[in-house]
Formats: sequence, structure tokens, C-alpha cells
Amino acid sequence: MRTRDAEKEQLVKQKTIELIVKEGFESFSINKLAKACGISVATLYIYYESKEDLLTKIGTEHLTHWNELMLQGLDEDHSFEEGMRMQWANRIKFYKTHPNALEFFDQMRASSFQKTVFAPMMKVFKESIGAFLQRAIDRKEMVALMTPEIFFSIAFVPLHNLIRFDFTGKSMGGQPFELTERILWHTFDLVMKALKP
Repeated sequence: MRTRDAEKEQLVKQKTIELIVKEGFESFSINKLAKACGISVATLYIYYESKEDLLTKIGTEHLTHWNELMLQGLDEDHSFEEGMRMQWANRIKFYKTHPNALEFFDQMRASSFQKTVFAPMMKVFKESIGAFLQRAIDRKEMVALMTPEIFFSIAFVPLHNLIRFDFTGKSMGGQPFELTERILWHTFDLVMKALKP
């Protein structure tokens, strides 16, 4: 029986995410993955039972890591603004070290893995962040009566768009773009104005 190789396993995870970001779930196949990794298809089956098993495990692992980092340092004593600043800093840190993650998560959210991988992991995150947000509402630091979708759209979509511009190196008009600290925290300040009462 062949043994597992940690380096090969990491390569498989990395190439899986790269292929999904580049080609989407519909074009993804075990054969393409094996070729991209420079390994045999049989080697992949040492690590995973099937294509679905591979995608479920890699998606779950990546989202678990994301969840842990997003909640890192978040304390119930933080003010709303302090906690949100930490969320933004954690997101920047994660996406800088995992540049394909944002697109990978978008692909997962728009696929059949939404229910099996994305939704359960987001439930854990929402429970933790929900308690923080409720405290902010109770302390009158945040606007109440806001759906999760509205909150997410105001709180994080501007950041995610800046990250996308930074990764491509281009703004919406095709001009060169770099996400600087000044741009990042100026945007954060504008978001806070929208979320505070």
C-alpha cells in the first residue's frame, strides 16, 4: 500500500484551488488535477475517495482555516469599531497569504457545495460574529434592523472589491491600482459611517 506524502497532499490542495478559480467546478476533473500536479490519478485516490470527497475536504479545510483566522482576537469587550477593524485586518492577512481564496469561496458559494460545505461553515461564523454584532446593537454602536445580507454587503464587500483590484493590479477603469494602508483604512472609515447609528 502506498503511503501519504505531505508535500504532495499540499500540492494537490493548492492545484485544486488554482484550477477551480481558473476553470470553475464544471471544468474541474481528477485527470486535470493529476496532470497539473505531475502525479498519477491513482495517487489522488490515496488521499481522497472521489472528486466530491476531494472538493468537500479541501473546501471545508480552507473555510475552517478562514473561520479561525476571522475570529482570531475578537473579544466581547471590543467596541464595534475595534472588532470590525480586527475583522478587516484578519481578512487582509488571510487573502494576502491565500490569494485565490476569495475567488475559490465565490465558486463554492455558487456551486452544489454551497449546502454541503459553505453553509455549515458560515453558520459557525455567523453564530460567533452574530453575538459580537448583537452586543454592538445593544450598546447602540451599530444600526439595528439590518439583515445579514445588508450587513455583509456594507461591511465587507467594499474590502473584497479592493482586494480584487489589488490582486489584478488594476482599478475598474483599468488604471494601475495598489491597495495601500491609506486607501484601506479610509474605506473602512466610510464603511463605519454607514454602519453606525
